[in-house]
Amino acid sequence: MAEDTPQRIERSVLIASTSGLHARPAALFSQAAAEQSVEVMIARPGGDPVPARSILMLLTLGADQGDEVILSADGEGAAEAVATLAALLEKNLDEEG
Repeated sequence: MAEDTPQRIERSVLIASTSGLHARPAALFSQAAAEQSVEVMIARPGGDPVPARSILMLLTLGADQGDEVILSADGEGAAEAVATLAALLEKNLDEEG
């Protein structure tokens, strides 16, 4: 039986929140990232990935509404974690109750 090798999951997402990935959306996103079973990284295309669970690092991305970001994670649970966080970014978190 072959050993399972960790699979890298990557997904490109457009930021939907009116204020981009700043303020409230960044706080909600980093909190959700911290709850995932694997560490998820986030990057601007061509940029260095930063931990999605770090609100300070999220703010350094300078991602605004309509900007593309790339989520990535490795290992068991990576697909679910990336899908969960991508769904958050695809919502306008400024309007979430």
